[in-house]
Amino acid sequence: MGAEVEYFLVNRDEHGVLSVADTKDTAAQPCYGAHGLTRMYDHLTAVSGAMNSLGWGNYANDHEDGNGQFEQNFKHADALTTADRVITLRYLVSVLAEQRDMTATFMPKPFTDRTGTGMHLHMSLWRGEEPTFLDGTDERGLGLSPLAYSFVAGIVEHARGLQAVIAPTVNSYKRTGAVSTRSGATWSPRIAGYGGNDRTHFVRVPDGNRVELRGGDGAANPYLAVAVALAAGLDGIERGLDPGEPSAGGKGPELPPTLLHAVEALQADEVISGALDAAGPGVSRYFADLKREEFFDWHATVGPWELDRYLTAF
Repeated sequence: MGAEVEYFLVNRDEHGVLSVADTKDTAAQPCYGAHGLTRMYDHLTAVSGAMNSLGWGNYANDHEDGNGQFEQNFKHADALTTADRVITLRYLVSVLAEQRDMTATFMPKPFTDRTGTGMHLHMSLWRGEEPTFLDGTDERGLGLSPLAYSFVAGIVEHARGLQAVIAPTVNSYKRTGAVSTRSGATWSPRIAGYGGNDRTHFVRVPDGNRVELRGGDGAANPYLAVAVALAAGLDGIERGLDPGEPSAGGKGPELPPTLLHAVEALQADEVISGALDAAGPGVSRYFADLKREEFFDWHATVGPWELDRYLTAF
């Protein structure tokens, strides 16, 4: 398992207005921009040094698609170790940002007009030192073995229930539901499909030795996210599922539009709810009840959008 940890560096004024910590980070398309990266060099190198001192093997640090958004990656490991590192890295990033009078946020969609924050999971299965996903004779052209295709099929089949766990907040669905941003890209999936090196797929296949699940976001509990993702993939293998041909042109079942829809899908999915219940009887029901309550708490709160739209409309 490998994980991509994305985050924004922000400030919030006395009126609660959120802004990017780097006031010069205003480029229309800042993704991979050297200027924005260099201005945050001290913070990024501090995080990189911390990761390397722990032996994680930090191999990439970049400016992401949103103004003020960054990503820092570490070498893949077994699933539990990777989940531990995600939790630890969030803490390290937050503390090191505070030392420079900034706030690091892993909130899925802190800005309406900017790209959201994902937590993409790169997954592969091995027998000892032998990778089981790689097949250079793959007729579909993605370099995957039949076992890997069954794994992908399981993830795609359980995608709607998965989203409740890997995208677990009201705000999460403003990321996956986004249709445009100021950069022109959202980098998040809207349908449960799979394909090659296209960052709008729910499951992306960057190369034949791994698959990337892109539905999750920065709010996800990495332990739960890893557990349900593996459960979905392994169910596909156990049942010998086939995902069909790679997605093209936005074809495939739509992901849940809200957290409430995702929770309903979770409760209807015995594999995903069963993965949570493996930790103890009733865990999936407890999780679903908490998330349903969270949705209705948000739904009952009057916000600025409603005041702007309705206050003097009638």
